[in-house]
Amino acid sequence: MSDTLTLPAETRDRAGKGASRALRRDGRVPAVVYGGNEEPLAVHVEEKLLVKQLGTGHFFNSIVEVEVDGKTLRTLPKDVAFHPVSDRPLHVDFLRVSKNATVHVNVPVVFANEDASPGLKRGGVLNIVRHELDLVCEADKIPDQIEIDVTGFDVGDSIHISHVKLPKGASSGITDRDFTIATIVAPSGLRSEEGDNSKTEAAGEE
Repeated sequence: MSDTLTLPAETRDRAGKGASRALRRDGRVPAVVYGGNEEPLAVHVEEKLLVKQLGTGHFFNSIVEVEVDGKTLRTLPKDVAFHPVSDRPLHVDFLRVSKNATVHVNVPVVFANEDASPGLKRGGVLNIVRHELDLVCEADKIPDQIEIDVTGFDVGDSIHISHVKLPKGASSGITDRDFTIATIVAPSGLRSEEGDNSKTEAAGEE
């Protein structure tokens, strides 16, 4: 499961673009905490600490405890706006979550046992269609990542969500189809060779 992150915050007295720019000049990032049948709470957080947590790679599928005015708010990050040039974080949205809440999260996938895939051993290429899975799970049981075993998969095979063993308590957020996560495709050299063979065979039939 993802670790719980802690992010100290201070309330924002003023709103608007001018106030937000002033905060950013001081190394702070405006943010809002919303949801949970409560009024939205405008806060600001330290940019350096936020960037550090973003760098963990699992910020968006971690519970973040926002500490403000002596209270700890359990939240799930929902969106971060970045500057188009500098890539600095400009604003963050946090969703309040209760301890037993069920949440939608995007969890990264990793692939295991590639040496046990006949297709990859023959030089095939793992073409990843989805780098993340949309999952529904309990807020306290969000997985860091989903490991997908490619043992036995050959060139031309597709890996669908039905092949994936999800952690207990987690389910796919997409339920209307058995969607593709990755495929194993032939390397370009092999594809060219197969194409040339097909042309030769066709010419021989004429």
